[in-house]
Amino acid sequence: MDVKKQAASSGSDGSPLSGVIDEKKRKRMLSNRESARRSRIKKQKQMDDLIGQVSQLRSENDQMMQKIAATEQSYMYVAAERDVLQAEAMALSNRLQSLNEFIFMAEEVHELAVDIPEIPESFVEPWQLPCQAPQFTASANMFHC
Repeated sequence: MDVKKQAASSGSDGSPLSGVIDEKKRKRMLSNRESARRSRIKKQKQMDDLIGQVSQLRSENDQMMQKIAATEQSYMYVAAERDVLQAEAMALSNRLQSLNEFIFMAEEVHELAVDIPEIPESFVEPWQLPCQAPQFTASANMFHC
């Protein structure tokens, strides 16, 4: 009788117990297959999301690189303009000093009393200003006598 129990429990003799075990095994296999299918779908969705994210980040990176290039170009333009303005400021400062020296000489020769204000350091060396440089406007008739 011991042999019959072993055979019944092994599920190889076609008894009702073996049918239940086979059904459980079949259900477990189906459940495992479905779980594996869901896992594959989930991994594929994650992969698709990551590919989309890579595409979006590359696009953003391209846009940032274009903005950087435009900013660098603007910086170069502003730096060149600054250099021109500094050169013009130096030339105007030198001209102002020359004109003041001319007035001093004319004053000494003709003994004229002309009140000439002192040239502020900010006009002589405008690049060393502790604050913002003053704004000047010029008109066309400003230099005519």
